[in-house]
Amino acid sequence: MKDNYRPAKDKIIEELERYAAGIIPGTGDHELDDETKRLIRQEAVRDLDAFLDAKTKNIRTLVLRQQRLKAKLQKKKEWEKDTFLRFNIYFRIQHIMLFSSVIILVITGLPIKFPNSSISRFMMSVMGGIATQGILHRVGAVLLIGFYVFHTLYTIFNREGRRDFVQLLPKPKDIKDVFQMIKYFFGFAKEKPKFDRFSYIEKFDYWAVYWGGIVMVGSGLIMWFHNIALSVFPKYVYDIAREAHSDEALLATLTIVIWHFYNVHFNPSRFPGSLVWWHGKLTKEQMIDEHPLEYERMIKEKEDDNG
Repeated sequence: MKDNYRPAKDKIIEELERYAAGIIPGTGDHELDDETKRLIRQEAVRDLDAFLDAKTKNIRTLVLRQQRLKAKLQKKKEWEKDTFLRFNIYFRIQHIMLFSSVIILVITGLPIKFPNSSISRFMMSVMGGIATQGILHRVGAVLLIGFYVFHTLYTIFNREGRRDFVQLLPKPKDIKDVFQMIKYFFGFAKEKPKFDRFSYIEKFDYWAVYWGGIVMVGSGLIMWFHNIALSVFPKYVYDIAREAHSDEALLATLTIVIWHFYNVHFNPSRFPGSLVWWHGKLTKEQMIDEHPLEYERMIKEKEDDNG
C-alpha cells in the first residue's frame, strides 16, 4: 500500500538521527551505526503512524463537521430569505410567560380540584406536599399577573401591540369565515376562507385567554387574600370566586389541550409542532396558506417601499 506520508516521515527520521548523533557520547554528525539507525527508524515509524492515523481521523471529522455546519447555515440562510417575521420579540416573551405560568398553574392546581385521584396524589407527593404546592401555585399566579401587566403596557404603548389588538377584534368577516370553513370541511366549498393577520381561531384563543385571565386572576386574588376579601365582601362572594376559579381552570385546561394544542401543534400540517413561538417566523408557503391577506399586504408594502 502506498504510504502518502513517506517523504514527511523520512525528513522527521533524518532530524531524529541528527539529534541522536549529537547526544550520544563520542559521536559526530551522521556517525550512528546501522543498528541504532534501525531502532530509531522503527520507533519513529511506529509513533508517527499512530500519530498520523489519529490526526487523519480527527481532520476527517473536523472537515465533515465543518461541511455539515456550512450546509446547515446555507439552509438556514435560504430559509430566512423566504420567511416573514410574524411576531416580534416582545410578543414572544409574553407568550413564553403565559404558557410557563399556565403549565405551573395546571400542574399545581388540578391535584387540588381532584384530590382523590391517584394521579393527583402522585403529583402532590412529587411536589413535596400541600405547602410546596401552594408556593408553586402562587409563583405561577405571579408570573401570570406579570404577563397581563406586560401585555397591557405592550398594547397601550407599542405600535405593533396596538395594531395587533385592533386586528384581534371580532369582525363580521369572522362569522363568514366560520361558515366558509365548515362548508370547506364538508366539501361544499372549493376554497377555505382567506385569513388576514389573525383567523377566527386565533381570535378565539386570544379572547378566551383575555376573559379567562380576568376570572382566574380576580378570583385567585380573592382566595389568596381571603382575610382582606372577607372583610370587604360577604362570604358568598368568596364562595363564588372559589367555584369560578376551579371551573374556569378546568375549562381553560381543556381548551388549551383540545383546541389550542391541536390547531397549533397537532394539526397534520404542523405536527410535531410549530416553533413560531420561539423565532416568530413563518415561511412564504405558510403565509400564503394560513394568512394570504396579510401576505398580500406585506408584499404590496414592500413593493411600495422599493419604489
